[in-house]
Amino acid sequence: MSATARRLCRVAAIVLAVALTGLPATLSANAAEDNGPRIVGGTPADIADYPWMLALVSPQGQVFCGAELIAPDVVSTAAHCVQGVNPNNIYVVGGRSDITKLTAGDSVTRVERITINPAYSTPAAGGDEAMLTLRRTLPYRTVPLAHAATDAGLYAAGTVGTVLGWGRTTEGGYNSAQLLKVDVPIRSNAECTTAYPAFNAAQSFCAGVPEGGKDSCQADSGGPFLVNGRLIGLVSYGRGCARPGYPGVYARLGT
Repeated sequence: MSATARRLCRVAAIVLAVALTGLPATLSANAAEDNGPRIVGGTPADIADYPWMLALVSPQGQVFCGAELIAPDVVSTAAHCVQGVNPNNIYVVGGRSDITKLTAGDSVTRVERITINPAYSTPAAGGDEAMLTLRRTLPYRTVPLAHAATDAGLYAAGTVGTVLGWGRTTEGGYNSAQLLKVDVPIRSNAECTTAYPAFNAAQSFCAGVPEGGKDSCQADSGGPFLVNGRLIGLVSYGRGCARPGYPGVYARLGT
């Protein structure tokens, strides 16, 4: 089976009540296709600890990718999540640990403009980044960003990072209503290339445990990889989810 981007096209049925005209109250999330990652082997996360964490939702109510607030009206996500997508067809939902439940602090807005990294062609080629300009600002703290000049050491093999998402909890399984997190170590470029011969070390890195069991999965695409609380990468692609010998691949920021 080839490596696939970790965006979810059809997800398992999840009910998402959203206070916005035009977005269905029922989010259909049916996870049949292996084209996006979710969190496998994770534990529940509280949105209060990650207030910048967002979900991308289609007009049909499908949660298809994750995203992060990097400015009051700008979010980052994976390019493959939004390539060829009309910005009018993306809702951005924030403020929820359980994506199915309304909260006093949640927000929903639309996308004004999509800007895809001009170097992007496919997830495996690297540069899997995009920015979405929102129609209005969101009332959340922005995610701290790593800086290439001072934070290169955060990408060192063995460094443990945290991945977040509402994606599948098992390969071929169903999405999680609850935001999940999992800690995984960054692997060496040699290990990444062994798993994925087309791996682009200049624009990507990989992370996971050798025995498998912990990973991002379908619908986690575009979600964050954090080290010391800083965003250093975005969920991009992988072979299956949490398979031994196949770590998840993440886009490096700013490549």
